[in-house]
Amino acid sequence: MKTMFFTQAADDALSQAMAEDPRIIVFGEDIPLLRRDLLVRFGPKRVRGTPISESAFLGAGVAAAMAGLRPVVEMYMVDFFGVCMDALLNHAAKVEAFSGGKWTAPLVVRAPCGGGYGDGGQHEQSLWGWLAHIPGLTVMVPSTPADAGGLMLSALQHDGPVIFLEHKLLSESWLEFLGSGARKTVQFDIPAEGAKGTVPQRWDPLPLGEAVLRREGREVIIVSVGVSVHRSLEAAKTLDAEGISAGVLDLRTVSPLDKKAVCREVEKTGRMLAVDEDYETFGLSGELAAIVSEAGIPCKYARVCTQTTIPFSRDLEDRILPNIERICSGVRQLMK
Repeated sequence: MKTMFFTQAADDALSQAMAEDPRIIVFGEDIPLLRRDLLVRFGPKRVRGTPISESAFLGAGVAAAMAGLRPVVEMYMVDFFGVCMDALLNHAAKVEAFSGGKWTAPLVVRAPCGGGYGDGGQHEQSLWGWLAHIPGLTVMVPSTPADAGGLMLSALQHDGPVIFLEHKLLSESWLEFLGSGARKTVQFDIPAEGAKGTVPQRWDPLPLGEAVLRREGREVIIVSVGVSVHRSLEAAKTLDAEGISAGVLDLRTVSPLDKKAVCREVEKTGRMLAVDEDYETFGLSGELAAIVSEAGIPCKYARVCTQTTIPFSRDLEDRILPNIERICSGVRQLMK
């Protein structure tokens, strides 16, 4: 085994796939700089920069996928999906169903997401619940370097559109950027186990829709994705010292969702806390509650989510986003 940073692992899996499949191309804003190692290896025909026009280059990615390529289109942030949503919502997600399977759009859209560093509500959203709401889209949110690489390979081999989301506080390139210049005084939590970890010598695809239990627990299961998995693990350690046994389930993909794993862990504990950095209303946290309810499993339920527009003020932001303190508080309420 070897160790890699989170983004490095995703890039390494992408490089492995590009070497094996000449149909894979990568493009987006500043991509020759951001993916310079891929540019050096595969050249400017397969690693391309684009103008700052999300509608144009995502639309081009959908067309390229339908024409037989397997493009990886990079958005600078998930927030900018709002500029070009038509290409995903009305075209990539629907082409296979509308054509009776004659056409597909094997497209990977890669984007950083998440907050916790003081950049405001137009640059720190998660939005995986919004994207997973659309039939036809696969939505991945890895939490470790090993999962980042394995899920990237799965995304590249999938025959439909995939959204691959990387939380900025897990990405070494984003952490370097966020800690530079005027941001030297900004404090944010960095889960070391997420940002760097062991990875396989060669990448194999991870199965879609298969959650992983990161920590066993007897009394409550905390269900989450992305950086909140690491916050949940830290909260579980705190709770363990208080005599509360909390498990942590990492969903890894929001769509498809591992309903069996969720129900299995809730049946064990009878209590579930959903921790979701995306918006609370009409999102992943409510879907988790519905899954358990529809399965007829008795359960005490609570959630810790982002409840409103993320404020620019760092102090206010800390109160809005899920954090270790809020997670511990949510579990304690469930135990009453």
